[in-house]
Amino acid sequence: QVQLVESGGGLVQPGGSLRLSCATSGTIFDFNNMGWYRQAPGKQRELVATITSGGIRNYADSVKGRFTISRDNAKNTVSLHLQMNSLQPEDTAVYYCNANYRWNSRSYWGQGTQVTVSS
Repeated sequence: QVQLVESGGGLVQPGGSLRLSCATSGTIFDFNNMGWYRQAPGKQRELVATITSGGIRNYADSVKGRFTISRDNAKNTVSLHLQMNSLQPEDTAVYYCNANYRWNSRSYWGQGTQVTVSS
């Protein structure tokens, strides 16, 4: 059973930083593309950043230069991270971790973590 569990959300002032993490139940070899998406109230879920199995990163224009996606494979399980700097109120949303499982080609989602940027 593939599990994704996000952490690291919270309330931050404009200009501040947060680091999101997504713990998975698999190794780096179990997943193809992995990524972060977000959904603001009243809006559709949108792509924030993705990373391929080969390490190629892709970012939404709205976060380029401010957000950095990364992953690590500590203790033989892969974790996905999103370092968010220079946060703005428009970054307020629920952030979701997503991963494509190599062995059944299914896409899995975490439960989401709330990020609120407000003074």
